[in-house]
Amino acid sequence: MSHLLRTSRLFAWLFITGLSLAMIVTSGFYLYLRPGLPPVDQLLDIKLQTPLRVYSADDRLIAEFGEKRRAPVTIEQIPTIQLHAFLAAEDARFYEHFGVDFKGLMRAAIELVSTGEIQSGGSTITMQVAKNYFLSRDRTFIRKFNEILLALQIERELSKERILELYLNKIYLGNRSYGIAAAAQVYYNKPISELSLAQMAMLAGLPKAPSAFNPLANPERAQIRRNWILGRMRDLGYITPDAYELAANAPLTARYNAADTEVDADFAAEMARTEMVRRFGDKAYSDGYEVKLTVNSTKQQQATLALRNGLEAYDRRHGFRGPIGQIDSAELEPENLERLIAGYPRVEALIPAIVTAVRDDDGEVDLFARTLGKTVMTFESMTWARRYRTENLTGAKPEKPSDVVSRGDVIYVKPAADPALDTMAAEADPDNGGSPQIDTINIRKVDLAQAPRVEGALISLDADTGAIEALAGGYSFSQSKYNRATQAKRQPGSTFKPFLYLAALENGMTPATIYNDAPIVFDDEELETAWRPQNSSGQFYGPTRLRKALYLSRNLVSIRLLRDLGIQNTLDYLEQLRIPTDDMQKDLSLSLGSGQLTPMELARGFAVIANGGYDVTPYLIASITDVNNEEVYTAPEVILCDRDCDDARQQASAEGDEAGADEPAVRIARRLADERSVYILHSMMRDVIKLGTGRRALALGRSDLAGKTGTTNEQIDTWFAGYNHDVATTVWVGFDQPAPLGRREFGASTALPIWMDYMKVALNGSPSSLMPRPNGIVNVRIDPETGKRARPGQDGVFELFKEEDAPPPMDPQDESGNGGNGDDDLSRQIF
Repeated sequence: MSHLLRTSRLFAWLFITGLSLAMIVTSGFYLYLRPGLPPVDQLLDIKLQTPLRVYSADDRLIAEFGEKRRAPVTIEQIPTIQLHAFLAAEDARFYEHFGVDFKGLMRAAIELVSTGEIQSGGSTITMQVAKNYFLSRDRTFIRKFNEILLALQIERELSKERILELYLNKIYLGNRSYGIAAAAQVYYNKPISELSLAQMAMLAGLPKAPSAFNPLANPERAQIRRNWILGRMRDLGYITPDAYELAANAPLTARYNAADTEVDADFAAEMARTEMVRRFGDKAYSDGYEVKLTVNSTKQQQATLALRNGLEAYDRRHGFRGPIGQIDSAELEPENLERLIAGYPRVEALIPAIVTAVRDDDGEVDLFARTLGKTVMTFESMTWARRYRTENLTGAKPEKPSDVVSRGDVIYVKPAADPALDTMAAEADPDNGGSPQIDTINIRKVDLAQAPRVEGALISLDADTGAIEALAGGYSFSQSKYNRATQAKRQPGSTFKPFLYLAALENGMTPATIYNDAPIVFDDEELETAWRPQNSSGQFYGPTRLRKALYLSRNLVSIRLLRDLGIQNTLDYLEQLRIPTDDMQKDLSLSLGSGQLTPMELARGFAVIANGGYDVTPYLIASITDVNNEEVYTAPEVILCDRDCDDARQQASAEGDEAGADEPAVRIARRLADERSVYILHSMMRDVIKLGTGRRALALGRSDLAGKTGTTNEQIDTWFAGYNHDVATTVWVGFDQPAPLGRREFGASTALPIWMDYMKVALNGSPSSLMPRPNGIVNVRIDPETGKRARPGQDGVFELFKEEDAPPPMDPQDESGNGGNGDDDLSRQIF
């Protein structure tokens, strides 16, 4: 008995000693680690990494930037059954424990011993919150002890609902989705409130192993995990047995869904992204900023479509360059086709396809197209495909399908018009994250296409404010990120002439001033040759009024006009208009647009003309809001100012200081050109469309349009810049590496159709908008041959003049036809 007592006492002392040592070690760890633990209230201030989102002016999603897709939600927005699914999967005793679940740890240990893997996990949701928000993922004892201590601390200071909300917004659920709301969109393209029970259970199975249990990467393992969670929900009383049976037998419906953008504005989105990074650094991608642009979704979509259609139309005019690839006939077995075409990506609406059979007798070609499967192409869609030789030469017109394609060719096609099937194909494309869905019952018809080599740009500005209403910087952003709208410096050609003519009007010349359209030769000492400029037609037309010279784009008149104005005086005037002159020629070729401007710089210059002569600065970002929906930036209001502009600026600055604004609330747009000169120029440029090189635009049926075509030497750059009083739009077409477009290509054939295609939508429903007539303008009937007042009874035309520049009344001798007629002045202008 005494031996048993001594043994019992020994074990008691050993137990007490061990317990004491454990408590001392634990206390030591606590005292050592506690000072380094972050305060729990930091959880309430932590910004969840939410991507940068870019929207149009009418709140259409344009783009999303950031590695982590996240859409934070409150606990009230999450369905109860979804909460139960996560509790069943991760922490069924969440509402019972105090941060650490020792029963759960024991259950996980038993599962590990009995099955070789842990189904339910040992970490509580609170411990996962501690790990996800504050701690590293190192597998060390110190990190685990920190996790336990922090979990206990979190439980003391935050409610269970708040902890669960933090958890469901932070967890990683695969495919760049963070948080339950983002995962619902990525896998099911639905808000969490619309998910089925089976889908909720599937998402609840992801936190444990987002890759191993991913329904896209491992559907079989994902289904096993989903059904285990459904069984736990049934056993815990969260769902009925019938609901379990229905959900457990449901098919997998997960598929990858990229951000559902609503507007094709990649170039504008990239401009916004660049500006946001300049302002906020890398935090732009993660701090939940939302950027609203000035672009209108309807106008932007039409700008993108109009540019692509115009470039494709040019490309078709110059012939078919042949297949983009060739596959050996021996490989063209049906089971190989999907694999073979997978290596050829889509280019915007163009879909790669393999020619599987050419049936000349039927006038059809059988193809296997990416995302569409078996398709048929009729010969009618191939008749344009003369073989390309040079920019000026094509081969013979094809007579049958085999003249164009052969079996094994890989070509681009465009689906025949069927919006429902087009949408299905885009959603199924692996390039967009989906998987091919091939309809073998309804064979689609497609048309032959090819990706154009030619490029272009379109910029449309609000003439009064400079707000960018639409911008397209090239055919395909996915092919080339180079933004030709803002980065391509090209020769403007004759689209430069309106600025020269405006300078002339500012210097006392009039639309009736006569210049001789006749040959002229300049010796170039540097080149040891002579410069003999010509009109595009190669002909000369004699004495010509400036109005007519502008709408018919007479080069020789522009050269003589610049000579009279003076090169340096003209450059100074361009600087007054804030048109960059660094890349301008300092010789008479300046009159023909031999300098260099980006399409954006030219568009801004035309906006100054369109609005009546006021300075404008193009801008893209209308506002920026942070994750709390508070505006951190608003674009300044633009005020057009004729006089006392410094006082207006100081007043605006003072109001901004009182409001505590970091940036000016108002931008003062000063007058840069005399309004009467601009008004007269408007009249002259409307004649470009009524009578001149822009006559095709009459098809729009509007009387308020003005503009100017432009074509440089050898048709390397082609332009159309046009406007009404509200909107200024510029289009450029050319090759990235300057090369001739073809001798039959001009601004009127390449750029103008794109401009028209855009403007018919941009101006749809808007009333006619003309610049109001300013005071000090008179109408005088003139002799169109001399530019002087017409004699009584003589046929004449009415012309606009500034009062001080109007031709003087004729003296009686002139009226009777006797005496001088000012031949000396006329001779000076002609020669």
